[in-house]
Amino acid sequence: MTSTKSKAAAISITSNTLLISMKLVAGLITGSVSLIAEAIHSTMDLAAAVIAFICVRISDKPVDKNHPYGHGKAENISGVIEGVLILIAAGIIVNESIHKIIEGTELKIVEVGIVIMAISIVVNVVVSRHLLKVAKATDSLALEADAAHLTTDVLTMSGVLIGLVAVKLTGIEIIDPIVAIMVALLIVKAGIQIIAKSFGGLMDTSLPESEKAAIEKCILEHSNQLVGFHELRTRKSGSQRQIDLHLVLHKTVSVEDAHKLCDHLEADIGNILPNAITNIHVEPCDSSCKQCIGKKDNQ
Repeated sequence: MTSTKSKAAAISITSNTLLISMKLVAGLITGSVSLIAEAIHSTMDLAAAVIAFICVRISDKPVDKNHPYGHGKAENISGVIEGVLILIAAGIIVNESIHKIIEGTELKIVEVGIVIMAISIVVNVVVSRHLLKVAKATDSLALEADAAHLTTDVLTMSGVLIGLVAVKLTGIEIIDPIVAIMVALLIVKAGIQIIAKSFGGLMDTSLPESEKAAIEKCILEHSNQLVGFHELRTRKSGSQRQIDLHLVLHKTVSVEDAHKLCDHLEADIGNILPNAITNIHVEPCDSSCKQCIGKKDNQ
């Protein structure tokens, strides 16, 4: 799994490096602020991809003395940093675009920019789909954030491409910086979403309601063996789901049987939720359960 995630992150680094070079050259040739903006955006993408690559490798390190819960939150940190970089890129783009609107702009050889953007869109679509596929297979937040980043790029580059085509057809060059500002607004939205999702993991936000419901269903399937459960707590650290709960058993259940039931529950939860680590605290009933009351009635 580690090798798969690292290879995916490396592909993202390579593609972003290629796209930066292409967009920067095209921007300098044409004088297009939207192309320069995309080059800046891709530079942030490259930084984000490098961070994702490093954090993926860190998050997959095994548990050690100083990190008894593993290193999974490195992926959450990666997501927050990526989101911040996206917002910085948006600010730079808006600033450059406003200057161009005020000072005026002159585009040259727009066709070069159109070709470069078309190629860039195809590359990003292929890479982002691959990253998303690996992210889902490995439940990697860092790769998911990187894939979301590149998917947003496809939208922004499509906007730039449409803007360049419009300039070519109409000759109205102010369209270029206006499109760049619109691109920046889309980038801001993506950045905020990535930060919110990643920060939730750092704050130990509970697993989604659907996943908690699946855990509860799994426990209740063994209702004939237990009295009840409470204190169910969940959180996510990178791709690892951490679950703990208190399981109430009849006070006559042996330690061996209680241990077997806990092992069985942990395995069941692990089957429905990947990378789940479940800790169960066993408690005896307080003599008011149906079993105990039934025995009293029969005496």
